[in-house]
Amino acid sequence: MEKSEERKFEEKRIEKVKKEIERQLNTITSYSGDLKTDVVHLRKTFWDDVTVNIENDEDAVETLASIKQQAEMLSERERTHGQLHKRFKTLSRLKDAPYFGRIDFREDGEKDKDIVYLGISSLMDEKQENFLIYDWRAPISSLYYDYSPGYAKYETVEGSIEGSMLLKRQFITKNGRITSMFDTGVTIGDELLKEVLGNNASTHMKTIVATIQKEQNALIRNEKSRYLIVQGAAGSGKTSAALQRVAYLLYRHLHDLTAENLMLFSPNPLFSSYVGTVLPELGEDNVKQTTYREYIEKEIGGRFKIENPFKQLEYVLTYEENDFYEAKLAGIQYKATLSFQKLIDSYIDHLKEQDMIFKHIRFRGRMLIHAVKIKAYFYSLDSSISIPNRINLVVQWLLTELSKKEREEREEEWALEESELLETEDYVNVYDQLQREEAFSENTFNDFEREQKRLSRKIVKKYFKPLRAAVKKLKFIDDVALYKQLFKVNGLPVPHDWEKIKAYTLKNLRKKHLPYEDTAPYIYFLGKLQGQRRNLLVQHLFIDEAQDYSPFQLMLFQELFPRCQMTILGDKNQAIYAHAMNGETLLSPTLYNKEEREEMTLLKSYRSTREIVEFTKPLIQEGEKIEPFNRRGPKPVVSVVDDSFHHRRIADYVKGFIDKGHTTIAIICKTTRESREAYEKLESLFHVQLMDEETYSFQKGTIILPVYLAKGIEFDAVIVYDASSHKYEKEFERNLFYTACTRAMHELCICSRGPVSSFIQQANQDTYREE
Repeated sequence: MEKSEERKFEEKRIEKVKKEIERQLNTITSYSGDLKTDVVHLRKTFWDDVTVNIENDEDAVETLASIKQQAEMLSERERTHGQLHKRFKTLSRLKDAPYFGRIDFREDGEKDKDIVYLGISSLMDEKQENFLIYDWRAPISSLYYDYSPGYAKYETVEGSIEGSMLLKRQFITKNGRITSMFDTGVTIGDELLKEVLGNNASTHMKTIVATIQKEQNALIRNEKSRYLIVQGAAGSGKTSAALQRVAYLLYRHLHDLTAENLMLFSPNPLFSSYVGTVLPELGEDNVKQTTYREYIEKEIGGRFKIENPFKQLEYVLTYEENDFYEAKLAGIQYKATLSFQKLIDSYIDHLKEQDMIFKHIRFRGRMLIHAVKIKAYFYSLDSSISIPNRINLVVQWLLTELSKKEREEREEEWALEESELLETEDYVNVYDQLQREEAFSENTFNDFEREQKRLSRKIVKKYFKPLRAAVKKLKFIDDVALYKQLFKVNGLPVPHDWEKIKAYTLKNLRKKHLPYEDTAPYIYFLGKLQGQRRNLLVQHLFIDEAQDYSPFQLMLFQELFPRCQMTILGDKNQAIYAHAMNGETLLSPTLYNKEEREEMTLLKSYRSTREIVEFTKPLIQEGEKIEPFNRRGPKPVVSVVDDSFHHRRIADYVKGFIDKGHTTIAIICKTTRESREAYEKLESLFHVQLMDEETYSFQKGTIILPVYLAKGIEFDAVIVYDASSHKYEKEFERNLFYTACTRAMHELCICSRGPVSSFIQQANQDTYREE
């Protein structure tokens, strides 16, 4: 077939597919309209169709069955309507871009070839006999991502299917029309990637199903290992691939897995918003997203005011002259380690024998059960029983003790006095209850006394209810005092700088302030004390920017989600928190069971132009291994200016970027403090937004933000606000600088107020130009 004939064939076919999509959309519109009317009618007339009769047990059972039947009918109609609405949205997306690829595959031993068109969702013909489009997650679709024409195979539940790929064709479609098509001998042709990557950055992450690379496809479809650890270079598409992995798992385990069974830990709310549209664009419900900060605040509750991770980072970067700086830094690094976990375990063993701390149980300002008595009962139990199990036995004992105290309180004067102040309705209820119990007779003379006792019992029970609830919630354990005591007990295996760590920690705990580095240890300690609150609903956990989690935090995830598979993604060269200084990386073999882990490395960078990647490679260890995608652009600019001209130079760069059509421009600062200073100086020169840790989304335009909020996000152009030697000089600041530079897709400008950082001096001078 001639090239022009092939083009005509493909254009004719896509029109045919669009007509079928339109037909199905019309069918859904018609049917769902009737269904919606039916649902509304059912809701309005729900009780009209239910016969309510509770005269006797038989009638009551019949009534309940009638209600259940009506509720199930309504639920089924609503569920069907929801599924149709979801399918309608997917078909609407298919209408604009029905498919992005085609493969012709002949299975060994077969005469005919299979012609497979790939899109974001499957589509059958009108008779529901043949696939017009295959879902990109279908087993056969993996051929498109993994093979060039020639020998190829794919996996199914029955085993491997081998054969020959006869053709691989890629399409670029816009508004339902093919704008270009080309046959390729590689996984994804450079033409398609350049088309996609050359566009402007978006305020939301884009789906990458049309451009998934072979190594990314292996990440997406991996189901072998409990722990899949992905070390990916900046811009290697690890986060995008992880989200496609979510979509793949939901497709692969359609009947066993829902979005409720998956959870994503994001670095910050801004990032959560940035990735929030990927799954809906693929026709899937969003998974639960949270940040570590949100999660720990929920777990710890109101016991402390908790330092957030950004405040900790700000302190490390800006408060070096503070008297407690060294102690803070030593504490951050030690409390990140599994050595601190062992220290807590030793302390728990100590508590099995002595030094448990309980709270008094008080009632109306009086001592009801003394803490000493609770402690005595706790240590009277067999010491071979674990602390959480002994605590459960203490709970049962305390509830029994409260029952005794409750009976005694009924005779107290306060209860009798309160019984005389009740509403008339309470008296009537008690009287009716006594009547039903046949406690009255016409000749009794103590009716009032019986009634008053019943009212006293009711009053005391009401006041004791919160006491019982508090006991069941283990409020009688003084866990705050117990955690403080950890830093006072002698004989535990402590590090050499323990004294200064102890002093700083106790100073904060006394003020009910929990340092961020103590959050994971504190939750772990609570679990060992009370029994770990494990999440058994979540079957697959995704941890992004994992290089910013400490070994202790990663271990805690394994405790909290014991039945989970985990996808752990990060880049050790973007580890910016203090615990990572000379510490273990996300790849450390000590963090995961050897038999259950699998490691993947993504070295090809797609976000930035070749010029930007070549500039940033020397900034990091093993940077020479990073392979840039061959998309060209201008060299990064290094601009050294004095203070008086600094902000005017930045304004000129911003104007130049806007004139070139760039729609997302980031001025990246080292800290929040520097971001606010920059905003005050620049807001009068051009329109700019300031973003901080409370920002949940951003619009197109020019923004100022600290580098730790820019993690995982990309921009058309980036201006590093100040890369002078006094800003980026310490070795642990290297990753901050690298992270800032690698946010740029098309252009990078680095401003310096005075001599430049030594990091820039380490770059190859041929990779940038000076202004």
